[in-house]
Amino acid sequence: MNAALQHPKPAAERALSYYSASLNEETHYPTLQGEVNVDIAIIGGGFTGVATAVELAERGYKVAIVETNKVGWGASGRNGGQVTGSLSGDAAMSKQMRQWLGDDVDDFIWHLRWRGHDIIRNRVEKYGIQCDLKFGHLHAAMKPAHMDELKASHEEAQRRGMGDQVTLLDAAGVRANQGSDIYCGALRNTRNMHLHPLNLCIGEAKAAESLGALIFEHSEVLDIVHGERPAVVTAKGRINASQVLLAGDVYHKLERKQLKGMIFPAMGGIVTTAPLGELAQQINPHDLAVYDCRFVLDYYRLTGDGRLLFGGGANYSGRDSRDIAGELRPCIERTFPQLKGVQIDFQWSCAMGIVMNRIPQLGKLSQNVWYCQGYSGHGVATTHIMGEIMAEAMSGSLEKFDTFARCKHIKVPLGDLFGNPMLAAGMWYYQMMEKLR
Repeated sequence: MNAALQHPKPAAERALSYYSASLNEETHYPTLQGEVNVDIAIIGGGFTGVATAVELAERGYKVAIVETNKVGWGASGRNGGQVTGSLSGDAAMSKQMRQWLGDDVDDFIWHLRWRGHDIIRNRVEKYGIQCDLKFGHLHAAMKPAHMDELKASHEEAQRRGMGDQVTLLDAAGVRANQGSDIYCGALRNTRNMHLHPLNLCIGEAKAAESLGALIFEHSEVLDIVHGERPAVVTAKGRINASQVLLAGDVYHKLERKQLKGMIFPAMGGIVTTAPLGELAQQINPHDLAVYDCRFVLDYYRLTGDGRLLFGGGANYSGRDSRDIAGELRPCIERTFPQLKGVQIDFQWSCAMGIVMNRIPQLGKLSQNVWYCQGYSGHGVATTHIMGEIMAEAMSGSLEKFDTFARCKHIKVPLGDLFGNPMLAAGMWYYQMMEKLR
């Protein structure tokens, strides 16, 4: 292991991962004690919480974030770090939203698809956030049937004025961009990005703090008090606010009467190799992020210090894998035979919040208590889009919020007990269908 990264964090602080071992700066926010009064209290210090906090603080609101663990502790600080125009549930969105948006739904979804890129890029520049932000991505085809999907995406991008940012590649074109022979084609996109998500999340928290936001760590919310002036209550303190946003995604167990059975955990596994040296240039000469076209896909990219960060094979049982490296090493070596036997320095997992129809869930629990959750594995960009929408809604502009809040979601009886087996069965079905394509 690189000596510079030999400083694992205690399990109670952060999961040991490449990201936690390569932080620019650790957070040391206080535990909530006593009573605090703000305009808006946000439960959850992940991307949804901090992105919304920045948006609101920029609008002049006094905001407080309260986090059970540490800022970026969950999936926001443990994901693949890819910022792409892939919206989870876009087909379901189109079908439901067409009822009230009409033919404008296609434009709505297209512009939504890229909004997260603009927010992240502008915020990184505005606040000087160091998070290894890079541009360039390949959506790779594993079989000829995948090329139809990529051709349709390419045609739409050209039709909408993105022709200079997307290139359709054949097998030879992929090999010129990647040191792998397993793909028959790809769509190269220079608008898509990749980055160090934990450094981004912490950088955004610091941006919110610089604008006056209060941030509390190690402060689990035990109860939300509803009423004319709602409050969040922890073991040692209370935050009174005009509005509350529940932004804990799949990690919290609050408000179960209304939210139980709506979102389910899927465990994603990621590994990071030792620094590859010259091999990094051989396998990925243009430093692109990559994911393939399968429903259960592999995804990977190079880190800022030249390691291969590789993820895939989500576990829909809701339980952690015991040997992530053992599961992903064959995938790495199939993709890059030249990395056979490569040293794996880090392995970790994170719980992703999966929604049955894949549409992010926005809504209200009472007149002034809101919730936002459920990105189904596409959270880096989508959380920032939803953060902007929630800030607009809490500031009085409800148009985009209502577009999502009207969507119908399947609520599974008995929650995780039935929901995760249903997800696992659904994924098995899609994997079988994938093999027949």
